[in-house]
Amino acid sequence: MTDSTPLLRAENIFLRFGGVMALNDVTFDVHRGEILALIGPNGAGKTSVLNTINGFYRPERGHIWFKGHDLTRLPPYRIAALGIARTFQNIALYTGMSTLDNLMAARHIHMKHNSLADALYFGPAHREEIEHRRIVEEIIDFLELQSVRKHIVGTLPYGLRKRVELGRALALEPDVLLLDEPMAGMNVEEKEDMARFILDVHELKGTTIILVEHDMGLVMDIADRVVVLDFGVKIAEGSPDEIRRDPRVIKAYLGQAAE
Repeated sequence: MTDSTPLLRAENIFLRFGGVMALNDVTFDVHRGEILALIGPNGAGKTSVLNTINGFYRPERGHIWFKGHDLTRLPPYRIAALGIARTFQNIALYTGMSTLDNLMAARHIHMKHNSLADALYFGPAHREEIEHRRIVEEIIDFLELQSVRKHIVGTLPYGLRKRVELGRALALEPDVLLLDEPMAGMNVEEKEDMARFILDVHELKGTTIILVEHDMGLVMDIADRVVVLDFGVKIAEGSPDEIRRDPRVIKAYLGQAAE
């Protein structure tokens, strides 16, 4: 069940790169507790939407509202502190660090004590680190990463690195999780594992998810609603059943009507 008041709203977003209009008057709502999928052909603007939400890009016009805050001019670290985390299409981990250290690095945004207290390492600073470690260990158990918790991330297979990146995003304890093609480059078994973890994050942790994904079978199975982009323009929005039957979507992306 979702709240009737949007948790996040992208409103009349315009984004241009030189002469290319990446996003052209894009508007959509995200409700608390739902999985919203963004689909469309390559170059449709899906990743650009995520980048405007978490502050990597600043739109020329329009606003993005999240829990009453206008995110449009905030830097990424402020947006992360408000409760938005993401994964990337191309893995962005600290490859020379362990799985545990990558997840602990994400906890910096929740650390409250100053550098002096950390340097002396006593009292509140010590208790705080113990609590951060407890949260990270729970994520490691949740994502079944126990066997690689001390392994250097750069040595891990691709599918496990994608899982570590999901864990790092979860370590921020987000209200909204942005997933940019979390299954790109995976084999069938790895995709099944990732789909299970995404559903567990949604159902067990109650996290709202915005998902960019090309696997239409997955999108139609797990998304509550779907927004379709084509050349930076929103051409459709609705339930998976509505989207798979929309003639504009069939023409632009799906190629044929679903059975």
